[in-house]
Amino acid sequence: MKQVAVLICGAGPVGLVAGLRLALAGIETLVIDKESQVSDDFRASTFHPPTLEMLDELGLTPDLIAEGLVSRTWQIRQHESHDKALFDLDVLKNDTRYPFRLQCEQRVLTRLADAKAQRTPNLQVQYGCELTDLVQDSLGVTANVNTATGPEKIHARYLIAADGARSLCRKLTGMTFSGETYPETSILATTSFKFEDVLPGLSNVNYVWCREGTFSLLRLPAIWRCSLYSDADETVEQALEPQSIERKLQRIVPRSEPYDIVEIRPYRIHRRLIDNYRAGRVMFAGDSAHLTSPSGGMGMNGGIHDAVNLTDKLISILNQGTAEDLLDLYTRQRRPIAEEEILAQSHLNRMRMQRRDPVWRAAEMTRLQGLIGNPVEHREHLLKSSMISGLARAAATH
Repeated sequence: MKQVAVLICGAGPVGLVAGLRLALAGIETLVIDKESQVSDDFRASTFHPPTLEMLDELGLTPDLIAEGLVSRTWQIRQHESHDKALFDLDVLKNDTRYPFRLQCEQRVLTRLADAKAQRTPNLQVQYGCELTDLVQDSLGVTANVNTATGPEKIHARYLIAADGARSLCRKLTGMTFSGETYPETSILATTSFKFEDVLPGLSNVNYVWCREGTFSLLRLPAIWRCSLYSDADETVEQALEPQSIERKLQRIVPRSEPYDIVEIRPYRIHRRLIDNYRAGRVMFAGDSAHLTSPSGGMGMNGGIHDAVNLTDKLISILNQGTAEDLLDLYTRQRRPIAEEEILAQSHLNRMRMQRRDPVWRAAEMTRLQGLIGNPVEHREHLLKSSMISGLARAAATH
């Protein structure tokens, strides 16, 4: 039976960051993932300032910045009038070393983190290794896994469940995942069309009201990510048809030729939260613990914040002999932030963009512009939307 100090299920951003932090502290760690190779999934694209600081401790931020777009502003925008509320992250220059959002594909982080993991002592990453069952006792967790060469057993003192929204670890430990699935499906369409050349005053991150509803435009180095929604008379299946995507993009910028569409992908949107981030010697992080609307870009970032908080505690327990009760603090620090900051703020962001009453929208735009005009309120809003205040709140919880 293979023996390690910590077994991590899931080699996405959360699992790899957790593995790197533990291994660099001298803790024997194994990360497993059922996929055959490092994830190339598109998924998240926004890195907030404190996440960049955390990744900088692992030496990953410079390469991320080199492959991404530094975005010093973001905006809420009315499409037809081009009226906007423009948030300027330079306001946070005294609060963080990185007063900007970085627009970069999640898969860039997993590739960089995996490459670092491959050359990091005390760390193994095993792909094509699927967890099928786990049993706990007073000494640790025994995991049954399937590999290309057959079934194996792995024993670890602790297991980090970073195995995503459909977490098997969560199901095997009987944890409740309460919440809801939103009625709408978000449709991601990526295109090489240069919206910045024709829409005045765009930021790299734009949440947009329009006559037909809402959409968002998120810029990456080579493409724009467009988040679209079904029209009132469309099913999701109809909205995914290329002609429907084309029609929606033509509404944004009418042009005589069709759009070059790189990828179309639907996403169901959830708001869910696990009851406890700890089940004995199994701890949950990232999407296995919380699911949120992508509006505001808090999901992946929150998962990385989970990983840093949790591994700090495991390092203290394994290297310094701190009592295991410290793991209960992980739930007390991270769960309220997920519930009251990440999920709540993402929900409010979603609700704001889904509202269609033009009178309400005009009043909300005026309110947001007034908030930006007040230096104190502008900074407080950005501290929250950039996830800095939530981390400070968690750190103050004992």
